[in-house]
Amino acid sequence: MKKQTMNETDFDFLQAHSERFLEMAFRTDRDERLHHPDAYGRNTGDCGDSIKIFLMIQNGRIETVSFAIDGCVNTRASANMLGDMIENKTVGEAWKIRPDDIARELETLPEASYHCAELAAGALYRALARYQTIRRDPWKKNYMK
Repeated sequence: MKKQTMNETDFDFLQAHSERFLEMAFRTDRDERLHHPDAYGRNTGDCGDSIKIFLMIQNGRIETVSFAIDGCVNTRASANMLGDMIENKTVGEAWKIRPDDIARELETLPEASYHCAELAAGALYRALARYQTIRRDPWKKNYMK
């Protein structure tokens, strides 16, 4: 039996991923909790990772997207990709984003981490549903957590 050397077992993270994935994985400019967001959603996966998304919406268009992420690099990449995909889009356009769209845009999201794209999309859907509730019943904004 041949003994493996360090070079044969090393995984080169930077070489294994697209430039787009790496950009999203290490991006931190959206890492903040917006005060008094127009929409907020939280989603936690079976893996324990969680995403809180905060949206500022003006005239039905998403102007600002920010996150609080507690998770792995694949979760961060998925959340940031989602942010790029929905910023400056209408609420209706944002509802159409699917986990497949996020994974495709990232190019090299590992198949075993597809749930990270689902996690990001789920947080968005919760935020958009909350936004619709608040638009219908504005008084509920102060009571929604």
